[in-house]
Formats: sequence, structure tokens, C-alpha cells
Amino acid sequence: MSRKGNLMTVRQDIKVVDATIRDGGLCNNFEFTDEFVRELYNTNIRCGVDYMEFGYKASKNLFNENEFGKWKFCNEEDLRSIVGDNDSPMKIAVMADVGRCDFKTDFLPKSESVIDLVRVACYIHQIPAALEMIEHFHSLGYETSCNIMAISQASDAQIDSALEMLGNSNVDVVYLVDSYGYFYPESAAELAKKYVEFGEKYNKLIGFHAHNNQNLAFANTIETMSYGVSFLDATVSGMGRGAGNCQMELLLGFLRNPKYSLYALFTFIEKYMLPLKAQGVKWGFDIQYMITGQLNQHPREAIAFTKDGRTDYCNFYKNISDNE
Repeated sequence: MSRKGNLMTVRQDIKVVDATIRDGGLCNNFEFTDEFVRELYNTNIRCGVDYMEFGYKASKNLFNENEFGKWKFCNEEDLRSIVGDNDSPMKIAVMADVGRCDFKTDFLPKSESVIDLVRVACYIHQIPAALEMIEHFHSLGYETSCNIMAISQASDAQIDSALEMLGNSNVDVVYLVDSYGYFYPESAAELAKKYVEFGEKYNKLIGFHAHNNQNLAFANTIETMSYGVSFLDATVSGMGRGAGNCQMELLLGFLRNPKYSLYALFTFIEKYMLPLKAQGVKWGFDIQYMITGQLNQHPREAIAFTKDGRTDYCNFYKNISDNE
């Protein structure tokens, strides 16, 4: 499969998805102020971002609303308090985790909601449950995606089977997700080619969501894009779980489409992201995340290491390697 476009051309199929509140919410328990979220919303509009993911639609039966910020749940009234009727070209997205949401009761019909896209997140063994959710959201009138997490731990046979099942569904976008920050550009590209070939066969769009454990989130994002991936996730200053994600400022600076701009984003970083870090909210590349990325492991132990303020990298490496 040949590359699509080059460094001088514009790909009209590209859609930039801001996941700062959703993935970044995992760093601060979704405790963003309304001012922060509203200013990010307005910044994304000015920058030409195509979709903004506000957070999760988590089950209130499984998660206590008093223990999380409002963007863990994305109530319709909370969304509308920020976006009104969203009189803008940017679309609104939320994420629904398989097994962690009450999807049959917590979603209004699209005609009554400001949400445009529901991103269904699952592990590969949960594809049947994801398909049930996708079809339900499709029947309500929403755009849908399926974000298959931790794909670096799935076999080729599992991936092929999952893609075939999704191909015969009403899903709009299928995401390649590097949950553990394990991929290098070459391996990310090979999987991207597989996904894009599937997308062309079944008329599905393909997305990519990167984590920055090995400082490769941006490189992997633009490499997969070059082979036809069109939905590109990024976060402001890379804010996201653990090592974080592809940085929005890098991605918008790379894309040649004049609809995207950076100035408003720099203003937002100065006014909101720098103070957030100064308050002690932590994310971004560090050795412990590099280690879990290289070992293709969930970063939970690296997150605990970071939370405890540890710097004994040798002990961490020895202990986590023993789990292999």
C-alpha cells in the first residue's frame, strides 16, 4: 500500500479529534473548571479542530458522582452549559466503555442531544458487547466509533476476526489504539495498512490514538496518517493518562490544511496548561513509562510509581521485568 499524499498536500479526509478532557481527565480525576473546559471548547473552534471529546458517559451505578469531576459522566445539562446548542462546525464526542456505562438508559436520542459522536471503547475480547452498543447508538442517530484498546497484545487472528465483525456493523470509524505506547512507526504503519485495507473493503474510516511512552506518539500518528488513517487523536500539551498522548500543537503544526491554526492554542497553553502543571497535575514522558511501553505492559504500575514520587528506576525495571 502506497502513502497517501505528501508533505506539500492537503488531505481533505483528515479529522482532528481533541481528547484533552477525556484522556487528560484521567490525570486529575476530571476536576476541570468550567472556565477551563469552555475556553478549550472555544480554542478548538478557533483552531479548526473537527471533534472535541468531553469525557466519559460512565455508569452512575458503578461510579460515585461525588468522587469524580462532571466530565466522567457528561450529563446533557453539563455539556449544554458549555456549548449551548453548539452553533459551530466542530462536533461533540463522548466515550462509552464496554461494561462501564448504562448505554440503554443514559443516552438521549441524537435529536435531543448536543452529542454527535459516541466512541465505544473495548478490549478485543469485548467486541460482541461493543457491537451491541454500536448498533444501539446508531439506532439513536449518533455517529459511532469502535476504539479497540491494547491492540498491541492481540494476535493477528484476533484482529482479523474483530475487523470482519466490525465491517458487518453500522460503525462509522474504527480506531487503532496504542494503549501502552508500545509501537514504533514501522509497526504502527503495518497495522495501519491492515486497518485501512479493511476500511476500504467495508467503507469504514480509520482512526489512530497514540500514547507517548517512548516519545513516539506524534511520529506514530503522522506515520499512520500517511497510509490513510484519517481520524487523528491529540491532546493539548499531550495531556493524558500516564505518558500522555500526541501533542495537539505538534499535529496542527504539521498538517498543511489552512483550516488549522495554532495561535489560539498557544494562548490557551500559556493561560491554562502551564498553571495546571504548576498545580502538580502530572503527565508526560518519563523513564517508568518508557519501561512499560517497551515491555508492552499496562502503565498502572508506572502511574503508581509516579504518584509515589519514586525515582528508583533500576528497582522498578527489575521488578516489572520479573513480570514478563
